[in-house]
Amino acid sequence: MLTTLLTQIENNICTITINRPDKLNALNKTVITELSTAIDEVYSNSEIKSAIITGAGPKAFVAGADISEFLQLTSAQGEELSRRGQQMVFDKIEKSPKPIVAAVNGFALGGGCELALSCHFIYASENAKFGQPEVNLGLIPGYGGTQRLTQLIGRNRSMELLMTGNMLSAQEAMTYGIVNKIVTADELVSKTKETLQLIQSKAPLAIKAVIECVNNFDHTQQGYDFEIKKFGECFATEDLKEGASAFLEKRKANFKGK
Repeated sequence: MLTTLLTQIENNICTITINRPDKLNALNKTVITELSTAIDEVYSNSEIKSAIITGAGPKAFVAGADISEFLQLTSAQGEELSRRGQQMVFDKIEKSPKPIVAAVNGFALGGGCELALSCHFIYASENAKFGQPEVNLGLIPGYGGTQRLTQLIGRNRSMELLMTGNMLSAQEAMTYGIVNKIVTADELVSKTKETLQLIQSKAPLAIKAVIECVNNFDHTQQGYDFEIKKFGECFATEDLKEGASAFLEKRKANFKGK
């Protein structure tokens, strides 16, 4: 029984909706575990030919991770959190033999942006906003963000976004090459389904091969492993504790570089 997700299969398309609108659909351990289960179903269920990942409510796709879970983690525990999430969800989405598309309405920040980036492509509503603001917490992206963003938009733009923590509007994200199409919020899921129905009319093994070949382009595990290690190291810093505490207390963080 899924408690944080809604799933529906229609016309061979599985729509997975992260359903925590009161928390802006933030990722926590339960969401990660249930997303893993839902993606396994996409892999194994022959009725499902493609999938959409979206968020409930008008405000957010996924507005990040549940920062309250970060405060007590050691460096090793932070590394394990990153590795577990990548293996259970983000890598599994990227490597899915069936197309998985992100339908982003509202905020896609931190882990939410990384979730969208792990999908095979992204459709966005006009009010969508993308960003990797982890540096505000004394952290870096831990779910593939440094790697997928750089592959997608190039070194310089990736460096700027990751170091400033700035947000991009839907239009800016489309200009950067993060977003494939912008539609109204009302049309977002239906337009995504239209494209998936077109893809579903093609040869499934050819689609699978396309995904494998594109993912294999100059693509090694080394960068992800390095990111996992560096993410874990952040949990040994005073800045992580200060950044997470400041976020939860709704105050400005006072970082000391320790």
